[in-house]
Amino acid sequence: MQQKKKNTLIYFAAVILVIFLINMLVKPMLRDMAIEEIPYSQFMSMLEEGKIDKAEIYQDSIIFSTKPDEQGKAGYYSIAYMKDNVLADRLYDAGVEFTPIIEKESFIDIILSWIIPLAGMAVLWLFIMRMMSSKFGGSGGAMSFGKSTAKVYIEAQTGKTFRDVAGQEEAKESLQELVDFLRNPRKYTEIGAKLPKGALLVGPPGTGKTLLAKAVAGEAGVPFFSITGSDFVEMFVGVGAARVRDLFRQAMSKAPCIIFIDEIDAIGKSRQAGQFGGNDEREQTLNQLLSEMDGFDSSKGVIILAATNRPEVLDKALLRAGRFDRRIIVDRPDLAGREEILKVHARGVRVSEDVDFNEIARSTSGLSGADLANIVNEAAINAVRNGRKVVEQGDLHFAVDLILAGAEKKSSVLSDKEKRIVAYHEVGHALVSIKNANPQPVQKITIVPRTMGALGFTMNTPQEDRYLLLKDEALDQIRVLLAGRSAEEIKFNTVSSGAANDIERATMLARAMVTRYGMSEHFDLMALSTVTNPYLSDDATLQCSQEFAAKADAEALAIIRRCHEDAKRILLENERLLDILAAALLERETLTGDEFRKIIEDYEKSKFNLPPAENQRHSESI
Repeated sequence: MQQKKKNTLIYFAAVILVIFLINMLVKPMLRDMAIEEIPYSQFMSMLEEGKIDKAEIYQDSIIFSTKPDEQGKAGYYSIAYMKDNVLADRLYDAGVEFTPIIEKESFIDIILSWIIPLAGMAVLWLFIMRMMSSKFGGSGGAMSFGKSTAKVYIEAQTGKTFRDVAGQEEAKESLQELVDFLRNPRKYTEIGAKLPKGALLVGPPGTGKTLLAKAVAGEAGVPFFSITGSDFVEMFVGVGAARVRDLFRQAMSKAPCIIFIDEIDAIGKSRQAGQFGGNDEREQTLNQLLSEMDGFDSSKGVIILAATNRPEVLDKALLRAGRFDRRIIVDRPDLAGREEILKVHARGVRVSEDVDFNEIARSTSGLSGADLANIVNEAAINAVRNGRKVVEQGDLHFAVDLILAGAEKKSSVLSDKEKRIVAYHEVGHALVSIKNANPQPVQKITIVPRTMGALGFTMNTPQEDRYLLLKDEALDQIRVLLAGRSAEEIKFNTVSSGAANDIERATMLARAMVTRYGMSEHFDLMALSTVTNPYLSDDATLQCSQEFAAKADAEALAIIRRCHEDAKRILLENERLLDILAAALLERETLTGDEFRKIIEDYEKSKFNLPPAENQRHSESI
């Protein structure tokens, strides 16, 4: 397309140049010939006096020249032609050399009269069509609305295989059968097995759904049609349905192949009564998609893959057997999966031999594959920024902090009082975290402000991924969240706004314990809320009476108050250690996990090495 545009511009430039040269060369020659227009009577007088030398007779005019004068100059004149039957005899008798001229259009006249106007109209027409195409979604003009806009990757040109996908072993295992069927369909057809028509990839954003679909095509070595759900929906009703028909027609002509529809929820939303009109574009597109999935023969090797992070809104007819037969969950990776993903994305990066990806994986719990890829890239950028040729462990730690908390906000300068409050706040989190019944190792504590709004943060690194949340562990998490505020109350006898996010998260967890997890003392195993979109957010919607909602809030408040008192008690029992840790944090601004543990170990040794009397006084001071 770009080459065609370039050639067209070259052709038009050449034509304009030729016309310009003709105008530059011919017009000056015509200007030099000064032709004077005179009355017909004067022409007759000059003819009788014998002054005319040559004459050219045109259809509507006569151009003639006079005989040279004494200086050798001749005059050129023109007159309007009058019908005169004896004019030729008069010219002949006067000895004038005359020639009748039959006018013909010159090449320049043809260009000026026909070619340039037609070319201008054609250019204007193409411009209007392209403008309409860009506004209404067609790629080939207004008449191509119904053409499919899918990107087609022939053979293994997706450039991806299962080797490029890590952390999704269960999903790859489910998709491996589709790859095997595309490679060896006879093995399945001989026994009478039918290939599933479609597979729905479901999971949070950034977990690799599109990457998996490309890997399937790359493994099978078949054409790969890629399109998003929004590409079907256009301004005009019926365009989406036409594009669905054209997409399946192209796919059947290239079978075996894979059709991948990303964000299928854009066209596959449930058709609720009264929600849409009879001519709604999305509904017609969905109906056509359902019809096409019923109509094609899967034994020819056409597989439909679709991806969404909102499966709860999809129409039930789309999910029934015979259409999307399989639902493949592509969830956030576990610890081992995160480590493998980091290694995959580090293949093309120069990484130091002593880099420990397992440590980075432990500190990135809950992150998706896209986030981990971003961490590796940010680490490489930081290495270049600091003049290093390879990525080191420190670069990866920097990238983790950048992704989780934002960049360091160097322009923010906290006052000494604010620094002390933030230091005790963060140390409070860390101290309660290790003194709980279920301790969580601390990896890092910092009071350096970040661009995402945090004035400091404490990072914990669980030893392993947990898939169940026990009630005691949930209470411990609430205690840790409220420990920052508790430290402020103990040391400064006041409160600040720095605990806003901690309070919000603690409240959400306490409410979830009461309304969702069945950890309530009053509601037994009754569910009072439900998560409407588990892959995009954890926000829950209450489904109970106002009376029960008020009681649930009261019980959540009781949990928060109890955990708040527990956090204050733990900090008061370790107040001397709290002061030591806060002083170290104020001095260094950042404490690593090893430094944090070393301070605690030294404190424990010094406490037990005190003489009995001093030990007693020390206990009283605490």
